Amino acid sequence: MDEWTSGKILQMKFGEFKVLRIENQEYEGMVIEIEKKGMKIRSRLAKQTPKKDGYFVAFWEKSNSHENQAFSYEEETMLAIVVRDGEREGIFIFPKTVLMDKGIARSKEQKGKMAMRVYPEWCQNLNKTAQKTQKWQKNYFYRVARK
Repeated sequence: MDEWTSGKILQMKFGEFKVLRIENQEYEGMVIEIEKKGMKIRSRLAKQTPKKDGYFVAFWEKSNSHENQAFSYEEETMLAIVVRDGEREGIFIFPKTVLMDKGIARSKEQKGKMAMRVYPEWCQNLNKTAQKTQKWQKNYFYRVARK
Protein backbone atom coordinates (compact mmCIF):
# COMPACT_ATOMS: atom_id res chain seq x y z
CA MET A 1 0.00 0.00 0.00
CA ASP A 2 1.49 3.35 -0.96
CA GLU A 3 1.50 6.39 1.29
CA TRP A 4 -1.76 7.69 -0.20
CA THR A 5 -4.21 5.38 1.56
CA SER A 6 -7.99 5.33 1.64
CA GLY A 7 -7.66 6.67 5.19
CA LYS A 8 -6.25 9.92 3.85
CA ILE A 9 -9.12 10.29 1.40
CA LEU A 10 -11.62 9.58 4.18
CA GLN A 11 -9.93 12.21 6.33
CA MET A 12 -10.09 14.78 3.52
CA LYS A 13 -13.83 14.19 3.16
CA PHE A 14 -14.88 13.72 6.79
CA GLY A 15 -12.12 15.24 8.92
CA GLU A 16 -10.59 13.47 11.90
CA PHE A 17 -11.86 9.99 12.61
CA LYS A 18 -11.15 7.04 14.83
CA VAL A 19 -10.79 3.50 13.46
CA LEU A 20 -13.18 1.30 15.43
CA ARG A 21 -12.48 -1.93 13.59
CA ILE A 22 -10.29 -3.24 10.74
CA GLU A 23 -12.33 -5.69 8.67
CA ASN A 24 -10.42 -6.48 5.50
CA GLN A 25 -6.84 -5.46 4.77
CA GLU A 26 -6.94 -6.24 1.03
CA TYR A 27 -9.82 -3.76 0.55
CA GLU A 28 -8.59 -1.44 3.34
CA GLY A 29 -11.90 -2.24 5.02
CA MET A 30 -12.69 -0.58 8.29
CA VAL A 31 -15.41 0.89 10.42
CA ILE A 32 -14.64 4.44 11.45
CA GLU A 33 -16.25 7.03 13.67
CA ILE A 34 -16.21 10.68 12.66
CA GLU A 35 -15.06 12.40 15.83
CA LYS A 36 -16.97 15.70 15.45
CA LYS A 37 -20.28 14.08 14.54
CA GLY A 38 -20.08 10.76 16.38
CA MET A 39 -21.18 9.10 13.12
CA LYS A 40 -20.05 5.58 12.19
CA ILE A 41 -19.11 4.73 8.60
CA ARG A 42 -18.07 1.45 7.02
CA SER A 43 -15.44 1.97 4.31
CA ARG A 44 -13.76 -0.04 1.59
CA LEU A 45 -11.25 0.56 -1.20
CA ALA A 46 -12.47 -0.34 -4.70
CA LYS A 47 -10.06 -2.13 -7.01
CA GLN A 48 -9.56 -1.76 -10.73
CA THR A 49 -9.85 -5.03 -12.62
CA PRO A 50 -8.11 -5.71 -15.95
CA LYS A 51 -11.02 -7.16 -17.93
CA LYS A 52 -14.01 -5.06 -16.86
CA ASP A 53 -14.66 -1.34 -16.66
CA GLY A 54 -15.34 0.22 -13.31
CA TYR A 55 -13.96 -0.78 -9.94
CA PHE A 56 -14.80 -3.86 -7.90
CA VAL A 57 -15.37 -3.74 -4.17
CA ALA A 58 -16.14 -6.54 -1.73
CA PHE A 59 -17.90 -5.54 1.46
CA TRP A 60 -19.20 -8.64 3.21
CA GLU A 61 -18.92 -9.40 6.90
CA LYS A 62 -18.80 -12.64 8.87
CA SER A 63 -21.94 -13.98 10.52
CA ASN A 64 -21.95 -15.49 14.01
CA SER A 65 -21.48 -18.87 12.32
CA HIS A 66 -18.43 -17.49 10.42
CA GLU A 67 -20.16 -17.40 7.02
CA ASN A 68 -19.89 -14.44 4.65
CA GLN A 69 -22.98 -12.26 4.52
CA ALA A 70 -24.09 -8.83 3.32
CA PHE A 71 -24.10 -5.92 5.75
CA SER A 72 -27.17 -5.57 7.91
CA TYR A 73 -29.43 -2.58 7.25
CA GLU A 74 -30.01 -2.15 10.98
CA GLU A 75 -26.28 -1.84 11.69
CA GLU A 76 -25.33 0.53 8.87
CA THR A 77 -25.25 4.30 8.79
CA MET A 78 -23.44 4.65 5.49
CA LEU A 79 -20.94 2.94 3.24
CA ALA A 80 -17.93 4.87 1.88
CA ILE A 81 -16.12 3.38 -1.12
CA VAL A 82 -12.78 4.96 -2.00
CA VAL A 83 -11.56 4.87 -5.61
CA ARG A 84 -7.93 5.56 -6.55
CA ASP A 85 -6.68 5.42 -10.12
CA GLY A 86 -3.43 7.31 -10.59
CA GLU A 87 -4.23 11.01 -10.27
CA ARG A 88 -8.00 10.33 -10.29
CA GLU A 89 -9.41 9.82 -6.82
CA GLY A 90 -12.78 10.04 -5.23
CA ILE A 91 -15.22 8.57 -2.79
CA PHE A 92 -18.73 7.19 -3.05
CA ILE A 93 -20.80 7.81 0.06
CA PHE A 94 -23.95 5.70 0.09
CA PRO A 95 -26.46 6.42 2.89
CA LYS A 96 -28.24 3.50 4.50
CA THR A 97 -31.52 4.27 2.69
CA VAL A 98 -29.76 3.87 -0.67
CA LEU A 99 -28.11 0.64 0.52
CA MET A 100 -31.60 -0.70 1.17
CA ASP A 101 -33.26 0.72 -1.95
CA LYS A 102 -30.59 -0.75 -4.23
CA GLY A 103 -30.64 -4.17 -2.57
CA ILE A 104 -27.13 -3.84 -1.14
CA ALA A 105 -27.93 -4.07 2.58
CA ARG A 106 -29.33 -7.22 4.17
CA SER A 107 -32.70 -7.12 5.90
CA LYS A 108 -35.55 -9.49 6.72
CA GLU A 109 -36.92 -8.78 3.22
CA GLN A 110 -33.70 -9.08 1.18
CA LYS A 111 -30.44 -11.02 1.17
CA GLY A 112 -28.27 -8.05 0.19
CA LYS A 113 -25.02 -8.04 -1.78
CA MET A 114 -21.47 -8.84 -0.72
CA ALA A 115 -19.76 -7.03 -3.60
CA MET A 116 -20.45 -4.69 -6.50
CA ARG A 117 -18.89 -2.45 -9.10
CA VAL A 118 -18.71 1.30 -8.87
CA TYR A 119 -18.36 3.66 -11.82
CA PRO A 120 -16.89 7.10 -11.12
CA GLU A 121 -17.58 9.95 -13.51
CA TRP A 122 -14.40 9.26 -15.49
CA CYS A 123 -15.56 5.79 -16.59
CA GLN A 124 -16.60 6.06 -20.25
CA ASN A 125 -17.89 3.70 -22.96
CA LEU A 126 -19.78 1.53 -20.49
CA ASN A 127 -22.33 -1.10 -21.47
CA LYS A 128 -26.03 -0.33 -20.87
CA THR A 129 -26.15 -2.04 -17.46
CA ALA A 130 -23.04 -0.24 -16.24
CA GLN A 131 -24.40 3.09 -17.56
CA LYS A 132 -27.61 2.56 -15.60
CA THR A 133 -25.61 1.82 -12.44
CA GLN A 134 -23.31 4.80 -13.00
CA LYS A 135 -26.35 7.05 -13.42
CA TRP A 136 -27.68 6.38 -9.90
CA GLN A 137 -24.20 6.19 -8.35
CA LYS A 138 -23.15 9.64 -9.62
CA ASN A 139 -25.34 11.32 -7.01
CA TYR A 140 -23.14 9.82 -4.29
CA PHE A 141 -19.68 10.39 -5.80
CA TYR A 142 -17.29 13.09 -4.66
CA ARG A 143 -14.01 13.77 -6.43
CA VAL A 144 -11.06 14.33 -4.14
CA ALA A 145 -8.01 16.45 -4.92
CA ARG A 146 -4.70 15.86 -3.22
CA LYS A 147 -3.47 18.74 -1.10
